[in-house]
Amino acid sequence: MKDSVRHFVAEFVGTFALVFIGGGAIIAAQATQMDAGLIGIALAHGIILAVLVSATMRISGHFNPAVTIGFLAARRIEAMMAGVYILAQLLGAVIAAYALKTLLPEMLTTPTRLGGQSIALEVSAGQAIGLEAIATFLLTFVIFGTAVDPKAPRIGGLAIGGTVAAMILAIGPFTGGSFNPARSFGPAVASGIFEGQAVYWIGPIVGALAAALLYEMLFIRRDREPADHGAVRP
Repeated sequence: MKDSVRHFVAEFVGTFALVFIGGGAIIAAQATQMDAGLIGIALAHGIILAVLVSATMRISGHFNPAVTIGFLAARRIEAMMAGVYILAQLLGAVIAAYALKTLLPEMLTTPTRLGGQSIALEVSAGQAIGLEAIATFLLTFVIFGTAVDPKAPRIGGLAIGGTVAAMILAIGPFTGGSFNPARSFGPAVASGIFEGQAVYWIGPIVGALAAALLYEMLFIRRDREPADHGAVRP
């Protein structure tokens, strides 16, 4: 029971911070009309994710239902604990969005949907799902390669945060750059605008599943490989 509570709180705090800081950056960029708005938004998401993943990775560090579902498919988390994670993530995201709604002026939060995402008019739903799926694939691949693999370099959340920042810069203008169902769900609940929610669930979950299963089956070593398959030595 105590272990479940620790995991729940870690996932709640991490997802709350991601939505609160990321949404706040989106609202601030809109309010100040900064020329570097997209860069600032990407950095805010990347930095807070890197810090919180580093702070909680010995306990959890997902902060993303799609990633948790990928872990579940790869049998790296039990179904009951995955449910605890996802519940904490969704609650953290919703409460963070309501905190922004309560603490910031309505004239700033309404146009930005409390930091929620929207799909560009030029992008179809299918294209948006594809973009979100590819981005979440890359994110989950990096998570497995830097935090799950027993031979992974121990660099904390730096690689994960950097990946999110880079992907927001790349596709943020087209899909809003979610890669995370909770990050889209929280502001949608608080704003009452659920436009595009299917995109922000289907794309990330498909991408996370593909990356988790690929890395688990192909890259993680369980037995000692033959000598001719190992590292090249002089």
